[in-house]
Amino acid sequence: MSRSAFKLLVVLIGGFLLGAASFSVWTVGRSSPEPAPLVLATTTTRVVTTTLPPVTTLAPTTTTTAPPPTTTTLPPKGTLLIQGVGDVALDPDYIPVFRSEGYDYAFSGLEGLFLEDDLTVVNLECTPSDLGRPLIKEFTFRCPTEALPALINNGVEVANMGNNHSGDFGKEALVDGRRQLIAAGVAPVGAGKDNAEAGAPAIFEIKGWTIAVVGFGGVAPDSSWYAHDHRAGMRSGDHVDQMVEAVEAAAQVADIVIVTIHWGFELETEPNPGDRERAEAMIAAGADIIFGHHQHRLNPLEIVDGAAVFWGLGNFIWPRISVPSATTAVARVVIYPDGTIEACMIPAFIETHGRPVITGEAECGPPV
Repeated sequence: MSRSAFKLLVVLIGGFLLGAASFSVWTVGRSSPEPAPLVLATTTTRVVTTTLPPVTTLAPTTTTTAPPPTTTTLPPKGTLLIQGVGDVALDPDYIPVFRSEGYDYAFSGLEGLFLEDDLTVVNLECTPSDLGRPLIKEFTFRCPTEALPALINNGVEVANMGNNHSGDFGKEALVDGRRQLIAAGVAPVGAGKDNAEAGAPAIFEIKGWTIAVVGFGGVAPDSSWYAHDHRAGMRSGDHVDQMVEAVEAAAQVADIVIVTIHWGFELETEPNPGDRERAEAMIAAGADIIFGHHQHRLNPLEIVDGAAVFWGLGNFIWPRISVPSATTAVARVVIYPDGTIEACMIPAFIETHGRPVITGEAECGPPV
């Protein structure tokens, strides 16, 4: 198990890094069944290792024996197991069973899956704060702060706030939500007090690898939801230049860059041309893994220019509304010491409100 491979610390570091400001270092069924989207298991040889520049040794200028030249080596890299899921709502008003069963109930059908990997990334589809009042919109979701420990206790390390519900209770609650996640031991990405903080990566040191996770929200109710230099909000997943800037900054400090992004259109089951363009731009900027979400339907996995792209991971901790909306998966990526990436999706299903269960075997990495 990899949980012993890294010790979790929260260190907020100020300053700009190629246009991104601070970054966090974490050492560490009403209808008949429908056919599920294509689930792929695939391997690519995209290399994501880094090397140090060669060492130059000068000839000695005296007859004395020169000491042997020193060399610098990187620590050996281990095999990484990274997983991601789509929409997670720990809102007891939306999923009342949490009031009686507690928030750990949401993870009770996963057989400890997230406790056995190196890194788990979720899209937190709610405001993780007790502050503020609901905005006037069709759906507002709040994850009370008492729910947040269930995330880290069940193996979730990163929560994306770049979505159309992190601001449901106003800017103050959004900023406080980021603080509350950090206090619970979960790294927030995708939203913050300003554009720089919203686009800042969470950095993890695991098994000799440096991993950066950045988040984006491309499904804003209106433009005021996007962060600016002096305005809180989410990092835009619609403005490609901002997305490229944040990914490039993350790639400067990390061996592996993971993107978690809210995009697409509700109920679609295949990626649209606009999202393909965004993915290609981020991959060119250095993204190695992309976890997509928002469509409320499972979309396929695809290898794009060597990167693993999960176009849409559907609902995960969510009410069971229909068979198509309850059909989901856990995205899994295995990165081997030589930089080879293997990716697959583990089938899952929301059997009862707020409780997904694993329904199939993994075709990559260790068995479930």
